[in-house]
Amino acid sequence: MKELRKVLIANRGEIAVRIIRACRELGIQSVAVYSDADAGAPHVRAADEAVHIGPAPASQSYLRGDHLIEVAKQVGADAIHPGYGFLSEREWFAKAVEDAGLIWIGPPASAIAAMGSKTAARTLAIKAGTPVVPGTTEALKDAAEAKKLAQEFGLPVLLKAAAGGGGKGMRVVRDLSEIEGALGSAQREAKNAFGDDAVYIEKYIEGPRHVEIQVLADQHGNCISLGERECSIQRRHQKMIEEAPSVAVSPELRAKMGAAAVAAAKAAGYVNAGTCEFLLDKHGNFYFLEMNTRIQVEHPVTELVMGIDLVQWQLRIARGETLPFLETPKPNGWAIECRITSEDPANGFLPSTGRITHLQLPAGPGVRWDGGITTGSVVGLNYDPMLAKLIVHAPTRELAIARMERALRELVIHGVETSREFHLRMMADEDYRTSNVTIQWLEAKLPELLARKPSADTLRVAVIAGALFAQKDRAGRPGTGVAGSAQTPSGAAPSDPSRASWAEQARREALRGA
Repeated sequence: MKELRKVLIANRGEIAVRIIRACRELGIQSVAVYSDADAGAPHVRAADEAVHIGPAPASQSYLRGDHLIEVAKQVGADAIHPGYGFLSEREWFAKAVEDAGLIWIGPPASAIAAMGSKTAARTLAIKAGTPVVPGTTEALKDAAEAKKLAQEFGLPVLLKAAAGGGGKGMRVVRDLSEIEGALGSAQREAKNAFGDDAVYIEKYIEGPRHVEIQVLADQHGNCISLGERECSIQRRHQKMIEEAPSVAVSPELRAKMGAAAVAAAKAAGYVNAGTCEFLLDKHGNFYFLEMNTRIQVEHPVTELVMGIDLVQWQLRIARGETLPFLETPKPNGWAIECRITSEDPANGFLPSTGRITHLQLPAGPGVRWDGGITTGSVVGLNYDPMLAKLIVHAPTRELAIARMERALRELVIHGVETSREFHLRMMADEDYRTSNVTIQWLEAKLPELLARKPSADTLRVAVIAGALFAQKDRAGRPGTGVAGSAQTPSGAAPSDPSRASWAEQARREALRGA
C-alpha cells in the first residue's frame, strides 16, 4: 500500500471539515488552505496545519492548481483531496497532482476526462449498455440540424451544454419555431459559463424523478453500487433536499440501476467514489444523464443508510486498500438532507451576507450537522451560499421527516437570512410528505410555498426579535417611543419593506401589535 501520512485539502467550508474528520479518524494529518476571506473559518482551526493561499476571489486562491500543488510539496503532504466543486473535476489538475509525485484522492484523470463531457459520457454509457435518453452524442452544427433531430425524437426536446452543469446552457424547446433562438441562447450561456459553446440535443422526458446511484471502486478492479439517492427537489436544476433511499425504487429496480451504474463506471476505468445520475420516469424506465467524478454534496444520506464512511473509503482506496464488500448492502432506515444556504427565499433566493451573530445547532438522536460556519463567521459573496447540511436518519421516511422538522426548529442562525424556513415549509407540504414529486415539481410549487404565512415557530422568534428591537431603539433614543433609524438585532439596517423576508415581515407585524 502507498503511504498516506498527510493530506492537503484543496477546498473550504463544510466539505473541508468533513475530510479533516475522516483523516483524523484514520490517523492521517490534515492541511487546510485558506483565502483572505477564510482566515478564521472552522476548517482552518480544525486542521493540523493551515496555509494561506491568496485573496478572497477563488480565481486567486482555491482555483490556483499550480500553487496548491506547490504548497502540498512545501508542507510535506503525500496527497491532495479536492472535495467537490473548484478543481475536483478538472482532469488537468488530477494529472498535475500525480505528475508532481503526489497521490490524487479521486478517479484517474482519464476517467474524469471520459465523463467530463456529457456527449462523451453518453457515448461511453451506450457502449457499456447503460440506457440513455434518446439524443445525440456530438455537438449540434446549426439550428437546421437541431430542428431535424427535434422532429426525429419528437417534441419536447432539451438543448444541453456538452461541458455543462448546474442548469447552465440548458433550454427546453416545445415548438419548432423556438429552436433557433433557444440554440443561440444556450450556446452563448455555455460559452460564458464553461468556455465551450458545444450544445447537444436529447428527448425531454416529462415529469421524471432525478435518482442517482453511488458507486465505489478500488484499484484492484472491484466496483460496487451503494444504492440510490432521491434528488428530485430542485430549483433551477440545483438540488435542495436529498434523501435515501427513494420511494420510487424497488429492490429489483435498485439492482438494475446499480448494475447500469457499475457498467458505466467500469467502462470509464473508474476508481474511487463517484455518482451516476439518472432520470426515472413514472413507468420505471431509467436513463443515464452523467457521472459526477467526485464526492457528492449529498453523500451523507448514503453513509447513514448504508453504514459506510465514503470519505474514509476515498482515502483508503487512494492508498491501495481493497473493498471488503462486493455486494450492495440493504438500506437501513431513511435519511434526509437539507442544504442550509445563506439565501432569502422570500426575496427570490437572493444571497444574504453578513456576520453570524448567533448559531444554535440541533442535536438529539439521528441528527447530523455537516457545517462550515460558527458564531462570528462572515458570510460574503465570494463563494457558494451553502453554509451547512442538516441530515437526519430514522427507521422510516415518516419518522425522518418528523425528525428533520424537529431539527430545523432547533436550528437558530442569526445575522444572515437562510433557507431554514423554506425547509420547514417543505417538511409540512403534503406532496413532499407523500413523495408526489418530480424534478419540475418545486418550480411549480414555489409560488404557493412562498405565499404561505411564516410558521408558528418563526412567528414566535419574530415576536421576541420585535420586542428586543423596540427596546433597543427606545434605549438608543431617550425621550421617544418611536422606532426611528435603529438597526435590527443582527446589526444590519432594516430592509426595504417591499423586499422584507418572512422573519422581517413577522417582526414588523409584532411591532405593530405591541
